[in-house]
Amino acid sequence: MSSLESVLREFGVLPVVKIENADDAQLLAEALIRGGLPCAEITFRTDAAEEAIRKIKEKYPDFFVAAGTVLTVENVKKAVQAGASLIVAPAFNPEIVNYCLKNNIPVIPGVATPSEIDAAYTAGLETVKFFPAEAMGGLKYLKAVAAPYFMMKFMPTGGINVNNLKDYLGFGKVVCCGGSWIAPSGMIASHDFEGITKLAAEAVAAVKEALK
Repeated sequence: MSSLESVLREFGVLPVVKIENADDAQLLAEALIRGGLPCAEITFRTDAAEEAIRKIKEKYPDFFVAAGTVLTVENVKKAVQAGASLIVAPAFNPEIVNYCLKNNIPVIPGVATPSEIDAAYTAGLETVKFFPAEAMGGLKYLKAVAAPYFMMKFMPTGGINVNNLKDYLGFGKVVCCGGSWIAPSGMIASHDFEGITKLAAEAVAAVKEALK
């Protein structure tokens, strides 16, 4: 088992976060830590992403930060310089994948079809993001397209929640699920960090239940 796979399996779920104000980043990290989930995928959907990653790593160096919605090599560079340990992309972008592999940067690109899974496998990747999971047909579809690629692992994202998390984690090829329900942008903006801690704790409990 690769070190990245073992880290993701340990978490079971990776909060997918859209943060508008980098000043909220450390408070968010604290809330997730209190909930037992010291990790997050900070998406590059806002201009605050790079600074948010930097602020989290400055105060909590052991907090696992992935950079999500990475669409360009330039964003890869910014994310890594800020302290991101993993690059997550919504699609299989050969330029991003090749750059990351060349520079020993862990990367999980998004896939939705057998052709995209094959492209990732051919590139030498072991883990990919299945996105958008529920919209593509959910676990039933994932099991069908994953069958020929017995060596590949998946991180389903999109429509995952505390109610279907157990089902996804019950599939051996799933190492972790991405979840935007744990730290919604509205709760971050309103500083409802107690609520985020509660959602994180519920997610951790669901992961433990799934892995019994």
